[in-house]
Amino acid sequence: MPLVDIELIEGVFDDVQKAQMIEKVTNAMVEVEGENMRPVTWVRVKEVQSRHWGVGGKTPSTEDVKAMATG
Repeated sequence: MPLVDIELIEGVFDDVQKAQMIEKVTNAMVEVEGENMRPVTWVRVKEVQSRHWGVGGKTPSTEDVKAMATG
C-alpha cells in the first residue's frame, strides 16, 4: 500500500488543483503497480505555512510562489 505525500506552501493551490494532483499521482502509481493497487494508494496533500519553507536559502511567501508561476 503506497503512501505519497505532497507538501506545498499554503494558499498557492486551490482545492480543485489539489484534487487534480491527487488524481494524477494516483494514476502514476497505478501505472507502475497495477490497477489492483488503486483502492489502497494513498495521496496526502500537506500545506506548510508561508515563509516556513526554504529554497536556495530564501523563505518564499505564498505571493512569491504565485508570482513565479505567472512568469
